[in-house]
Amino acid sequence: YSWVTLATNDSYSLGALVVAHSLKRVHTVHQMTVLITPGVSEAMKTKLRNVFNVMEEVNLLDSKDAANLALLKRPELGITFTKLHCWRLTQFEKCVFLDADTLVLRNSDELFDREELSAAPDVGWPDCFNSGVYVYRPSVDTFSSLLQFAVTNGSFDGGDQGLLNAYFSDWAHKDIQKHLPFIYNTSSVATYSYLPAFKQFGQNTKILHFIGVSKPWLQNFNSETRKVYVPSDSQHLANFLQYWWDIFAEDVHSRLSPDMCGLAGAIANVTLGVPRTSEQDRIEEKLRRQYWEAGNAEYVGRDAFKHIWAKIQQTMDK
Repeated sequence: YSWVTLATNDSYSLGALVVAHSLKRVHTVHQMTVLITPGVSEAMKTKLRNVFNVMEEVNLLDSKDAANLALLKRPELGITFTKLHCWRLTQFEKCVFLDADTLVLRNSDELFDREELSAAPDVGWPDCFNSGVYVYRPSVDTFSSLLQFAVTNGSFDGGDQGLLNAYFSDWAHKDIQKHLPFIYNTSSVATYSYLPAFKQFGQNTKILHFIGVSKPWLQNFNSETRKVYVPSDSQHLANFLQYWWDIFAEDVHSRLSPDMCGLAGAIANVTLGVPRTSEQDRIEEKLRRQYWEAGNAEYVGRDAFKHIWAKIQQTMDK
């Protein structure tokens, strides 16, 4: 048995690493596997190898791989198809796939008692399952069948979720045992859209899924206090986001290196838990710009309107 996740670049690798350490913290007894694409740097690959039991690189549009030649007919679905490679992990009898933007809060090893394809309902359309967490059986035959189905039918939402729901089309009505309780894939937006239910049942959440723009690694993080700034419309996620950053600070950050790409390389230069130096201020300003571009400005802190207006006036005075 193995937990499986996917990292397409160094930023998503940060998510994958936190997923792995969250699994370790809840004392899973099963192995952990990460699929990576060429977008992951060599430095990050080294880090992933040290944490995961298995790391496999996949490249869906590699014309040297006969199984992938058909994908060249639908190159726009390349990222979607990447996930299908999880069915090729035939060294395992059964696996549970976890998106890199999930967070395991409680031991969930009992998921391996479920059969393919077991998943939780999607909050946007509950007759479809959310493909952020699902139980499956690796099989070359299933992989080939999925590949052919994808080339012929594509995906109704342009992503892996539409494709998998179309392929496993009887999930909604055939076997209730394949409907995972929502606590195994609690959507971050569901806690907002149905807050009363979250207040009633949320404390039982086992796996949280940060869908949409609420990716933890794109939130403002204070390196000195190790506290995450949570936007006003995401206050319901405050404890979860802080827990993600606690795992990052304690188990991931010290092993990052500046030669990693993007956010991972930038944050590797930041020292946590100490007063900021001028050099660290410069580094964090770069990170802050990335958070801004991701739509996560610290509107009640450094990015408050009064500070922006003061900067504008200062510039105009010059």
